[in-house]
Amino acid sequence: MAAPSGSEDRDDYADAIANFRLDDITKFLSGDLENGLNACVECCDRHVAGGGTALQWISADGRHETYSFEQMQKLSARFANLLTEEGVKPGDVVAGMLPRTPALLAIILGTWRAGGVYQPLFTAFGPKAIEHRLQMSDARLVVTDTANRGKLEGIAALPRVVLVGGGESTASSSGDLDFDSAMARQSEEFEPVMRRGDDLFLMMSTSGTTGLPKGVPVPLKALAAFLVYMRDAVELRADDVFWNIADPGWAYGLYYAVTGPLVLGHATTFYDGPFTAASTYDIIKRYGITNLAGSPTAFRLLIAAGPEAAAEVKGQLRAVSSAGEPLNPEVIRWFAEHLDAPIHDHYGQTELGMVVNNHHRLRHHVHPGSAGHAMPGYRVAVLDDAGRELPAHKPGILAVDIAKSPLLWFSGYWQQPTPAIAEGYYRTGDTVEMEEDGRISFVGRADDVITSSGYRIGPFDVESALIEHPAVIEVAVIGKPDPERTEIVKAYVVLREGAQASTELAEELRLYVKERLSAHAYPREIEFTEALPKTPSGKLQRFMLRNREKAKTESDAA
Repeated sequence: MAAPSGSEDRDDYADAIANFRLDDITKFLSGDLENGLNACVECCDRHVAGGGTALQWISADGRHETYSFEQMQKLSARFANLLTEEGVKPGDVVAGMLPRTPALLAIILGTWRAGGVYQPLFTAFGPKAIEHRLQMSDARLVVTDTANRGKLEGIAALPRVVLVGGGESTASSSGDLDFDSAMARQSEEFEPVMRRGDDLFLMMSTSGTTGLPKGVPVPLKALAAFLVYMRDAVELRADDVFWNIADPGWAYGLYYAVTGPLVLGHATTFYDGPFTAASTYDIIKRYGITNLAGSPTAFRLLIAAGPEAAAEVKGQLRAVSSAGEPLNPEVIRWFAEHLDAPIHDHYGQTELGMVVNNHHRLRHHVHPGSAGHAMPGYRVAVLDDAGRELPAHKPGILAVDIAKSPLLWFSGYWQQPTPAIAEGYYRTGDTVEMEEDGRISFVGRADDVITSSGYRIGPFDVESALIEHPAVIEVAVIGKPDPERTEIVKAYVVLREGAQASTELAEELRLYVKERLSAHAYPREIEFTEALPKTPSGKLQRFMLRNREKAKTESDAA
């Protein structure tokens, strides 16, 4: 399981697929999937003897603290004892709504230590989003801080609240339990509660881009899949300084900024401050970050700061991983030119973790604009509407072959039917094409694909062409209803600072795409906008733009 020492030691992708054995991965864990496993042991206790760092924390005002695995072991034991004192039992859900602080990591690990199930609540959520998730999971306890406590007011059947940072008087005035005083009276000893591989340790939620969020139960056996992603796709080496800038309130952050590095015994980095290009470059330089992960939205903001901002860290980043939405080829080109850093696109879902990647550790062809190849431990296919596997270059729905994917851990939504699982496949709902070598190219969500004059047009290709224009920083492409063509391609464009919206620029952009793609795929309509609708985790919400256009069309018809 050791990471390679250099590019000459990279494994061949074909060999990694052919030789994959689940037993080889689970042997890396100290526990047993059948008889006894604890996520806190895997992500903390077993690394204590090595004396290493579990967390480096950087506050918004620049303070820097490090916490060893031994320190986190003791803090997790204190919180596990607190949970037991509050009547929380193994299998119960504990929700956390905290910024990226050491207390957050202690709460996550302590919940696992007690055999509980941790549920993340993103700190930008409003009361309705919080209420829906708490009711869905039947959480027994929620931990938050004074900055977020007000969002819990008025929530029906609110569970017991543990308040961080307010002091005993503040907590008692709301009927809450004060975190600091409760932790101080707990023992630093707590025997981890062992569970089975099919038992849960996380309760996630879908992003809710197309309806109310659904619960995604994550069993302990998912640790094996998270481990392989960190090893093969992220290529986290022992000598790396790793920073995943995704928030642990979301899947990519909780899976791969917390669980993934810690299960390898590697330190993670928390920055408790707002994202800016300046602060990101400063942290990369100041703390020697060599392995970076995040979303295309964040990376585009780094690009918007210009080459001068990137110059001081050029050549420092050994590997950069991108997830959350497709990575435009222009971002890949810019990172290579101005940061001298390979940035690779990775694909996954909350329901799956990451499953299709351009792997940093494995040798295979990396094609800009492609999501890459199935991760070892998975087999993916492209299906037509009848559920038949399609040959290369035929667009269809990306699906995971359940029988031939030993790392697959998702078995269905929490207490809801899951029609996406049927006839031996899990259907992702994303439209893709497969190349002869198995490489997957993203076309769009099934609902995002545009039908215009009989052509099927993927928004990603149009967006990638537009973002290459020097005036454009972000773009979203949708199909606008049209009586003659069914739909026309419409682009919502966010301009770089200094660029001016005009009819002349709109025409320039139309021609720019027409020359690069085809006569049928260029945007016949362009609307300049200050911002695009996104989920709190940064995913583009094209459906909101489609709904806006549909409402306009219906209003005009009336």
